[in-house]
Amino acid sequence: MSFLGKVIIITGASSGIGSATAIHLAKLGAKLSLCGRNKDNLEKVANECEKVGKCKPLTIIAELNNESDTRNIVDTTIRQFCKLDVLINNAGVLETGSIENTSLDQFDRIFNTNVRSVYHLTMLAVPHLIKTCGNIVNVSSVNGLRSFPGVLAYNMSKSSIDQFTRCVALELSSKKVRVNSVNPGVIKTELQRRGGLDEEAYQKFLERSKETHALGRPGDADEVAKAIAFLASDEASFITGANLPVDGGRHAMCPR
Repeated sequence: MSFLGKVIIITGASSGIGSATAIHLAKLGAKLSLCGRNKDNLEKVANECEKVGKCKPLTIIAELNNESDTRNIVDTTIRQFCKLDVLINNAGVLETGSIENTSLDQFDRIFNTNVRSVYHLTMLAVPHLIKTCGNIVNVSSVNGLRSFPGVLAYNMSKSSIDQFTRCVALELSSKKVRVNSVNPGVIKTELQRRGGLDEEAYQKFLERSKETHALGRPGDADEVAKAIAFLASDEASFITGANLPVDGGRHAMCPR
């Protein structure tokens, strides 16, 4: 698998699945445009990519809920590299809450980041992806495939991404642009802590994951990164409209 000469945008690249994907694709020779909100973390990831790859990535500080920032991601990438081959929509947020206590402000905050910004960035990137017969990989979640209480707006946002993936795949298939998603289970990143879990609750959550995942453990960001790379590569040339679980079998499990 090689990405030599391929230009790839990765959002949410400053940590977690995004940073793991950046480093993995750098090893495979990609030219990267890394986007994130945390400048220091983004630079650290870019430096690591430079160590293992062919060149230092372009870094773009962006707030995806800001439309001008989103436009700047595509415009700056095209100015730098003159083309775009792959868009990886990874950035997202998680917040807890049920129908009884999720406010409209919280709902809008989650959907603006997890859905609206993905729609907007994809819309801007598509003309460039058509030129290269490129592809898109969206980072969804097992929460888009299965229902879980206590994270209502997040679950809804990820099921929206799954539908978005399938619809856009059909819309762009005649133009030879593939669109797929990965649907991770519990992955050891900062997502749950940022979503409100303190350290004690997070450790209990990881321990519980040994029971809720068929393979008996939570996943690592590198495992998701490799699945993303596969879907973005020519090795997956006959795959489009797929929502690929990377979840240790959690999507297939039922309570007993």
